[in-house]
Amino acid sequence: MKPVIVIGHKNPDTDSICSAICYANLKTILTGRPHIACRAGQVNAESQYVLDTFGVEPPQYLESLRPRLSDVQFRDVRGVNSHASLKRAWEYMRDNNTRTIPVLDRDGRLKGLLTMSDIARFYMEDMGADALAAAHTSYQNIVDVLNGELVVGDINAHFEQGRVSVGAANPDVIEEHICDHDMIILGNRYDSQLCSIEMNAGCIVVVLGAPISRTIKKLAEEAGCAIISTPLDTYTCAKVINQAVPVRHIMRRTGLVTFQDDDLVADVKETVAKKRMRYFPILDDTGKYKGMISQRNLLDMEQQEVILVDHNERDQAVDGIRSARILEIIDHHRIDAVETSNPIYFRNQPLGCTATIVTQIYRENGVEIEPKIAGLLCSAILSDTLMFRSPTCTPVDRQTAQELARIAGIDIEAHATAMFRAGSQLLNRSPEELFHIDYKNYQVRDAHIAVSQIPGIDQNELDELKPAMLAYLQERLPASGLTMLFVMLTNIITESTELLFVGRRAGDLVGAAFGQSCSEHSVVLPGVVSRKKQIVPQLVSTLEEGNF
Repeated sequence: MKPVIVIGHKNPDTDSICSAICYANLKTILTGRPHIACRAGQVNAESQYVLDTFGVEPPQYLESLRPRLSDVQFRDVRGVNSHASLKRAWEYMRDNNTRTIPVLDRDGRLKGLLTMSDIARFYMEDMGADALAAAHTSYQNIVDVLNGELVVGDINAHFEQGRVSVGAANPDVIEEHICDHDMIILGNRYDSQLCSIEMNAGCIVVVLGAPISRTIKKLAEEAGCAIISTPLDTYTCAKVINQAVPVRHIMRRTGLVTFQDDDLVADVKETVAKKRMRYFPILDDTGKYKGMISQRNLLDMEQQEVILVDHNERDQAVDGIRSARILEIIDHHRIDAVETSNPIYFRNQPLGCTATIVTQIYRENGVEIEPKIAGLLCSAILSDTLMFRSPTCTPVDRQTAQELARIAGIDIEAHATAMFRAGSQLLNRSPEELFHIDYKNYQVRDAHIAVSQIPGIDQNELDELKPAMLAYLQERLPASGLTMLFVMLTNIITESTELLFVGRRAGDLVGAAFGQSCSEHSVVLPGVVSRKKQIVPQLVSTLEEGNF
């Protein structure tokens, strides 16, 4: 069974990162099933400081939940080399209940495919007396198929000229039908054997394990005629000998449909549905064969199970969330129209931080919070509540953070200041990077807006950053597909925000939402530090009413 993925929103903040790590740890303890913390974006400087402080590795980066072939349980069908006989290929198909096998070179690269249909077609349409020569069949294959022994000749040589015939008649008749280099199947008649050698046969096959005289062996060796002794009777020998043909003679070389293990399952299904083949080879990124996949494998694919933390909106979730099975949602934001295929555990509380809820779940289940986990949870609360300055902060958040700080052995004010300072090295980053540190999209009627927040503790740094961020917003808007773009330049110390905005009628919207006159692209909002509680609700309600 696959591990469950615990993941936060795109462009993760400290709460999203830390809550995913801590909740994955808790669920693994409670269920015994592995839960893996993942992230849907890059770790910002503040979050990295927290992880480094408590010696925790960042969650695994997950670009998308769209399943790839590497997520599918495909068949481990061993390949054969191109020199293998049809007999050996058939036996492998029979023993492994498969109708298709890959033909590989020495390096494990795909050279062709062999199917039961190809073998049947060869027997019904293409098999003839000259098949062994046409395929340049090795004597090793012929001896193997006949369960025999090469009495005279080179086992590594190939039968490359002549036809296969049965020497059942007397020597006078045989002489009329033997051509140079033919392979003759015959019994223990000395005269027939001698006649075949004298007529320049390429090989004689002596059936029923009949003894071969030293004279015949010597004459055959001098004439360059191979001799094979087989315990099979004449009929059986004639029936099975063409099974020695190497698979390269009839395998499919062109028009092969192959996939790579990183191909999206949705794309593979679309291609497979148009083909009549049952199995398809999977190759790795170097072109080496890995296994076979069938339509049944794709239909029986196990869905990836996921727990979402710190968000419940699909627009903010990792790409491909619709293809996964959501088991739980742990969040403190507004509830979006989430659709799931089955009932789930959904815990949403009006608190300042998801980490506060995660802490409660630890306590409710009687699981001890170790210092490292306590440090991560406390840091998340301090970050999301701006060290208790945000209006989203509740007494529960404050009390929880204080208890976690005691477990982790940290001073709240000193740790929060260092954490914010680590995340406030703003001038060393590009406007694009700063914009994506913490932004979210919102759809309201026909308007699609994005709000980014850049917190800092140095007003001079925020003021210096303003022109570059405005220029970036104006450049980004036309190609973004969004109606309006907003950036909050939030001073954590003075508890104020300068809101930057671009887009048609964005200034009218902001003026109506906050009841203030605005400059062309910005407005200062004293006492405003929370996007969730002080910015987004006002913008959304004004957009819905349309009174601006």
